[in-house]
Amino acid sequence: MTLATALFLGFIVVQRLAELVIARRNTSKLMAAGAREVGAGHYPVMVALHASWVVALLIFGFDQAIHAGWLVLYVLLQIARVWILSTLGSRWTTRIIVTDTPLVASGPFRVLPHPNYALVVAEIIVAPMVLGLWGVAAVFTLLNALMLRHRIAAEDAALRP
Repeated sequence: MTLATALFLGFIVVQRLAELVIARRNTSKLMAAGAREVGAGHYPVMVALHASWVVALLIFGFDQAIHAGWLVLYVLLQIARVWILSTLGSRWTTRIIVTDTPLVASGPFRVLPHPNYALVVAEIIVAPMVLGLWGVAAVFTLLNALMLRHRIAAEDAALRP
């Protein structure tokens, strides 16, 4: 494994673990303030899907070289991630949490109805391609599309007045 590959894979692992910590903290605060969770039944499937994606990257990407063009695109996606998460602030979570407050309509939410989901779709394609893993990108894009179809329907239904 090259140092660049190790750093890239390490970044993904640390980032995903940090997101789980942040999401748990934000979820707890939102629930304590009277929010409610909807569509919780799919959550274990989503976590398993994303964990499997990371494991696939680690297993199949272990001895792969970094493809610079894809890495640049991945870095741009991380900039978009910061924009999305900073726009949502303490409302960002990995669960579908509904509050009585107005929906966020600033930042990337002015342009896309579900910018975080669009980002995750792109990451599931781009991160494996950084390592030349087109098979991992294809399989997990399909699985993620199936999961997101259910998740977005549940979220949209919960947010309808």
